[in-house]
Amino acid sequence: MRLIVAEKPSVGRDIANALGRHRKGRGALFGSGWTVTWALGHLAELAPPEAYGAEYKRWRLETLPVLPERFRVRVNPKTREQFELVEGLLRDPSVTEVVNACDAGREGELIFAYLYQLSGCRKPVRRLWVSSLTPEAIREGFATLRDGPSMKPLEDAARSRAEADWIVGMNATRAYSVRFSRPGSVLSVGRVQTPTLRLLVEREREIESFKPEKFFTVHARFARDGKTYDGLWFRKKESRLKEREAAEQIAEKVRGGSGVVKKAERRRTSERPPLLYDLTELQRNANARFGFTAERTLRAAQALYEERKLITYPRTSSRYLSKDMVGTLKKRVEAAGGLPELAPFAGRLLAAERLPVGRRIVDDSKVTDHHAIVPTDRRPSGDLPPDEAKVYDLVARRFLAVFFPAARFENTTVVTEVREETFLSRGRVVLEAGWRELYPGGVGGGKEKEPPVLPPVEVGQEWRVAKVGVKEGETKPPPRYTESAILGAMETAGKLVEDEELRQQMKDSGLGTPATRAAIIERLIEVGYVEREKKALVPTAKGRALISLLADSPLSSPEMTARWERRLARIERGEERRPDFMADISRFAASVVEGVRRMEGGKIAATNGGGGKALGACPKCGSPVVETKKAYGCSAWRRTGCDFAIWKRVAGKRVSEAQARQLLAKGRTARLKGFKGKSGKSFSAALVLDEEGRVRLEFEEGLGGPRDLWSHDHLSRRSPRSF
Repeated sequence: MRLIVAEKPSVGRDIANALGRHRKGRGALFGSGWTVTWALGHLAELAPPEAYGAEYKRWRLETLPVLPERFRVRVNPKTREQFELVEGLLRDPSVTEVVNACDAGREGELIFAYLYQLSGCRKPVRRLWVSSLTPEAIREGFATLRDGPSMKPLEDAARSRAEADWIVGMNATRAYSVRFSRPGSVLSVGRVQTPTLRLLVEREREIESFKPEKFFTVHARFARDGKTYDGLWFRKKESRLKEREAAEQIAEKVRGGSGVVKKAERRRTSERPPLLYDLTELQRNANARFGFTAERTLRAAQALYEERKLITYPRTSSRYLSKDMVGTLKKRVEAAGGLPELAPFAGRLLAAERLPVGRRIVDDSKVTDHHAIVPTDRRPSGDLPPDEAKVYDLVARRFLAVFFPAARFENTTVVTEVREETFLSRGRVVLEAGWRELYPGGVGGGKEKEPPVLPPVEVGQEWRVAKVGVKEGETKPPPRYTESAILGAMETAGKLVEDEELRQQMKDSGLGTPATRAAIIERLIEVGYVEREKKALVPTAKGRALISLLADSPLSSPEMTARWERRLARIERGEERRPDFMADISRFAASVVEGVRRMEGGKIAATNGGGGKALGACPKCGSPVVETKKAYGCSAWRRTGCDFAIWKRVAGKRVSEAQARQLLAKGRTARLKGFKGKSGKSFSAALVLDEEGRVRLEFEEGLGGPRDLWSHDHLSRRSPRSF
């Protein structure tokens, strides 16, 4: 008898259906010469610290660090019944061979390894490794089962990742919580989550410390024979002027004059199709286009893989296909053409004698455990749930796009001189849309702004200045991280890398893996370190306090965590020894605990219910004002009932900590942009404290203000229920 262990019931049913006739039993399916059973995710887990001694039950600094010589694994109490059923089958004398059919990745390997270990099984193991759950792919996978021992490096990497997270997370969390959090509160610290939080906090600090500066630009419109084009003044590659007076002088100087074309350069350029999707890029695109969280995208992709059999294994870090897939590509194109909107593009590809397959699509050297996410050969039938429909469209559209030719453009650069002042004009003509035909609204979220088409312009021509004007602008702070942006930053450990192929080269050196990054973001939100504000991720007072507390600790270093991830990838490939990695992790955890013992300082707020660092004095009662979840409010409100608060969101605009400090210290802020009335119209105003300690909006003199604002009381008062 061959026992096949799948990761989930749905996958177990798919395997049984692909293998042939079978009957249903309790927690298993029985066929001729084989039995399929399943885990329910993690049926077993690493034991808690108290399993290594009663002294570890209480959180005490004196008992740290906890560094088990040999890690213990225990049954998850919630799924004990299913574990006992699987254990019984593994021990059944009639079973002579076991097939590990858990998800083909690090976590799937770990789930099986714990089951096999706890059951005491010693029977030979084979490994099913498939990237698609169609019956054909499953049968092909069983025809090419891998030997169990060949998977040992992947198991070592999986165990090392789990144990490293346990050692660092448990020791650091206990140490910092005991030393710095208030009774009943926890300061959660993790090997990957803390460096990710640091990226978010550092970006927020950049935004708050940013001081906007005004600048002025000069624009001219040139006319000749009924045609026009626009130019931007520049001098030595600089187009911004700090003083309005200087800009007005240039505008006055060229007004009514004639410009001579000094340069008219045309260059033909091409833009290659983007690479196929890995999970991180799919999550980034779904966030940019649809506002999906990383977790939401993963859920939809997993359903398309497991339940619908419409896409291949989603938890991949590769953006290429392997050579053995070339023969299946036309069937996948046909399947993608099952979407009415994509049918014409699929038809054009199928009409060609062969698909144009190059190294940007197929490259065995860049495929490790799994290839890129692509459609299977199954056509979508019926209406998919909305999320799944959107994610499938992304995958199918990208798959078709890679076979289309490059987009070709003619870029034009014109330099026009008017009375010794120079103006730059840029334009673009689309010569061939190529792969961009599949993206009429642009590749990213929202409509992309295309450069204008310039009229025919030749060097030496004279064009009169038909119009000239000065525009005022203001420098902007860096934007807050969206989930798309933080996923990209995690992929490159915070380094700014936009080039797709270079990002692919760095995939072993990021924070976490494509399979874990969504869970890391959700964990930061769950423990109260980060909040979602529309598409943006904003660190809370608790998250900022933790990063301030850690200061320059390597524990929050994205670079160090990225080096650990690279070493885990090396273990997975059999290029590094697991004991060496674990020894370094243990030494690091011990140094963290010792560092906490030497630290000085008082307790910090570990909840969003108040008690953080003071931002200023309450204008009503003089008590410290602290940041809470929704506002900057009086810390004495529970004790005295003082209802003073500066809400974090006023008239549709978020008020930053720096702005709240300024309001408390000076009684007013500078003029702020981005407020919105109930009608949706934007306006600028300053926040001002009146004589009664209420927050109100003050508009520019003579402009009045929108009549559809909330009352002053709404802006500055609170109730225990709402706060």
